[in-house]
Amino acid sequence: MIGKIVGAIIGSRIDRRDGEGGLKGAMLGYAGAALMKRVLPLGLLVGGGIAAKRLLGRRRY
Repeated sequence: MIGKIVGAIIGSRIDRRDGEGGLKGAMLGYAGAALMKRVLPLGLLVGGGIAAKRLLGRRRY
């Protein structure tokens, strides 16, 4: 919850730089924080699997 709020605040501040407002940036920051919460562990799992496969492949030859 705190990560989503922080993401929304940061996104809002970034979006205000163009002078139009901060709602779009706040929504993107909120969604980005929620998405990273789910994608990061999956990426680490896939990356770890690829690294393990490469290490095991090198040991066989």
